[in-house]
Amino acid sequence: MNRAPAILTMAITIVATALFATSLQNANASSQSEHKPSVLVTLTKLHKGSLPRVVTVFGTIETNAKTKQTVAAPVLGIVSAIYVKEGEEVAVDSPLMRLGPSPDTAAAYTKAHSALHAALEMVQRTRELLNQHLATQQQLTAAQNSVSDAKATLTALTAEGAGSPQTLRAPFQSVVTGVSITPGALVSKGTALLSLARQNDLILHAGVVPGKAGEIHAGDLATVSPLGETTVVSGKVSLRSSMVDTKTGLVPIDITLPAGSYLPGQAAEARIVTGNIQGYVVPHEAILVNDNGSPYVVQSPNMTAQKVPVKILLSAGTKDVISGPLNPEAPLVLAGNHQLDNGMKVRVADPNPMGTR
Repeated sequence: MNRAPAILTMAITIVATALFATSLQNANASSQSEHKPSVLVTLTKLHKGSLPRVVTVFGTIETNAKTKQTVAAPVLGIVSAIYVKEGEEVAVDSPLMRLGPSPDTAAAYTKAHSALHAALEMVQRTRELLNQHLATQQQLTAAQNSVSDAKATLTALTAEGAGSPQTLRAPFQSVVTGVSITPGALVSKGTALLSLARQNDLILHAGVVPGKAGEIHAGDLATVSPLGETTVVSGKVSLRSSMVDTKTGLVPIDITLPAGSYLPGQAAEARIVTGNIQGYVVPHEAILVNDNGSPYVVQSPNMTAQKVPVKILLSAGTKDVISGPLNPEAPLVLAGNHQLDNGMKVRVADPNPMGTR
């Protein structure tokens, strides 16, 4: 019996089976490659830029100390009336206070007035006696000198307010920032009675922690807004102290404000721009933190995820400034970045995968 045809048929069957298995394996491999898992993400371009570095301080709006003026008693006297109160706005030349003579000054004035009257009478009598040759020219001269002395004494006392009450008036349009005396008080010359300040010359007197004070310099621009309000005005740092206030533990900061912007006594917040930070400006949502607490971002060169460690130079609201070994040509992954690991494929929902956000 010839077995050759049977052996040939079996060999053909084995080869065909092997080829089919190889073809099936290749098809499965191709199918697996085509269906390899990927993550749906949103991408954005990587941009270099800068953001302002801002230090926020809090304080109280006050009148500028440089424009404050103390009204002092010009003479010894008694405060007979006070016409203003602390916080009151007064026009130029408005009456502030009435100062009357003290009892001793009033008595001295009365005495000096009487002395002048007596001296004048003496001159008159002496002149009559001289005409009758009953007095000498020397006596008349002495009487006239007594008149001059009495007049000088009376003039000095009048200048001191001994003759009548004095009304003290505002030297300029201002706000009364303090009243340091009460009616009926006896005050000596030079005693501080009240203080005034120009209302339109205001500052925000604030404080900053010592660790941030070195970032602030005179001339830095700031935006100021009272607490609880939405109005904002521009100001400028006029003073950054080089000492810590022992009462507050803060470094004093003064910020000048536009005329008529706010009222003294308001609490306010100021955002001081102390410079600009350069780097890559990215949305805050791009920043992730690994298990070691170190920040990183995910880029996708060739639609493949790549984690890149970064350093956060500045955080400002919804934006951050970062630095690191970033690929400026590779897009940055935003939404979906937390699902990615190195080498994973990404796909985009946005038909413009490099569209900016």
